Amino acid sequence: MQCPQCGYEQTDENGECLSCGIVFAKWRQRKTVPGPGQSAAPAEDLKETEETEPGILSALLFHMPAEVNPISWGARSLLLAILTLWGVKFIFTPISSDATLSSFWHLVNLPFHEAGHLFFRPFGRLMTSLGGSLMQMLMPAICLVVFLLKTRDPFAGSFSLWWMGQNFIDLAPYINDARSLSMPLLGGNVGRSSPYGFHDWEFILKETGLIRFDQTIARLSHGAGICLIAAAVVWGGFLLVKQYRLMRNQSTG
Repeated sequence: MQCPQCGYEQTDENGECLSCGIVFAKWRQRKTVPGPGQSAAPAEDLKETEETEPGILSALLFHMPAEVNPISWGARSLLLAILTLWGVKFIFTPISSDATLSSFWHLVNLPFHEAGHLFFRPFGRLMTSLGGSLMQMLMPAICLVVFLLKTRDPFAGSFSLWWMGQNFIDLAPYINDARSLSMPLLGGNVGRSSPYGFHDWEFILKETGLIRFDQTIARLSHGAGICLIAAAVVWGGFLLVKQYRLMRNQSTG
């Protein structure tokens, strides 16, 4: 049979959908229009049904494949463990440290950062400077949308969310350096010996009058990264638990 809400194929014996979680009996009860002389379902049952049935967003975030490959599940579990440990390292790295900027992920983010300057150049000097940081956020955001809407792979989406959180943490030391200008920049210079505008966040915060809030903004960026990484790990772990249950049902079926 197919789930009447999300279309997920499963055995007829299931009382609720393994993918979106709706209760089939309550779904049929809600969709049945009472005929002449028949009474409608009690309001309490309808209310419970409405609360049980997930919306479109829930179906996207927690979509399950038709089958779960044990090897793929094991590889994803290993990836989640690595991302969890990596995320903990980023979370507890001080903003003032250079460790984040010398990490592997900084090298991944750097090409997108530099491409952002070129992409946003037609929108003026301020947007050119801001464009590098914006592009760092746009790339994982685009991947997140594609994985959820196009490939229907929410676990890959959780990785994109993790990557977005890492980008927030990656930007925090750069923002924090807006006044001290001691961070090594691309090309080997530091901000204080470079022309005005070469250090993105010095230019952004001075032009917007927010330079005195540089450390506060850096802490907010770091905090946002922590929240996104934690949410991504919880999301990915929840999906793997659901996939494990589905895999166990497949083996017993």
